[in-house]
Amino acid sequence: MKIERLPLNGLRAFAAASREGSFKVAADRLGVTPGAVSRQIKQLEERLAVTLFERHANGVRTTAAGRRLAEDVDAGLARIAAGMEAIANITPDITRLLLSAPPSFTQLWLLPRLADFELRHRQLEISIDASQALSEPSWHDTDARLALRYGRPPWPGVSTLPLFGDVLVPVCSPTLLDHRPIEQPHDLLAHTLFDVCWSTSGSGGFPNWRDWFAAAGLAGQPLPTLRHYSLYGLALDQVIAGRGLILASLPVVADRLVSGILTCPFGDRWMLPSPFRYELVIPDNGKPPEGIREFIDWLLDEARQFSLTTPGMPEP
Repeated sequence: MKIERLPLNGLRAFAAASREGSFKVAADRLGVTPGAVSRQIKQLEERLAVTLFERHANGVRTTAAGRRLAEDVDAGLARIAAGMEAIANITPDITRLLLSAPPSFTQLWLLPRLADFELRHRQLEISIDASQALSEPSWHDTDARLALRYGRPPWPGVSTLPLFGDVLVPVCSPTLLDHRPIEQPHDLLAHTLFDVCWSTSGSGGFPNWRDWFAAAGLAGQPLPTLRHYSLYGLALDQVIAGRGLILASLPVVADRLVSGILTCPFGDRWMLPSPFRYELVIPDNGKPPEGIREFIDWLLDEARQFSLTTPGMPEP
């Protein structure tokens, strides 16, 4: 019999009835009425010109012909079901990206923005290596290794795509100002100041509190004791708790300023331009896979929009 002419509904009803030994139970399995199962099997028997079931008061039992057909139909339906399951479980082509980035920038700028991109790009699997160390970038047909870096370009042996420049701003918790208002730069001398120590290859000459006070007209002024930390996250925890101020990279704290968790007591005054930049480090040869290209385009667009909409940021 040609495949196009197979009575599939009748064969499904027959297979269910032969397994269950009951038209009623088969109907329950198939979500139809017992009468529908009986009619489909009757039509199948008439089409084959053979009796498939012996009917009796307690149910039905397959005949010899019915048992033979049941074996073939069960095997065929099982193969169809397995084929459909295999197709449904096929994993789309996955492109994998390992992205290395500074911990504080990753936590406070990248991750809040990355979630939406990942929802729209299920075929790109992104792993984050929160590290200050510069790893060698590479890309192949289905995977890539890139890096986000903060420092003073150029980076030797690689290509870079600029995200945005940086400015440093004093920030603190709003609760700190409730107790000791800050109106002028010299007011900071009465507060605890937190400092982040950078130790990457591109961190030489990173501006600090002394540079900020000099730019604010207080060069040579004795500074209070500084509290030194190696990570922004640790220092920010102290600042958010109202224990002092930090001279922060604006991209790192911008979302906290918008939410009101942190505040800049001087607004856009006395911001200190930094010679450091945030850049995406990529291989200096070859072409990225399509999924990686989409990520790069998205990241550059996010960076541009951030620069345009964040007061105090350098123009892109």
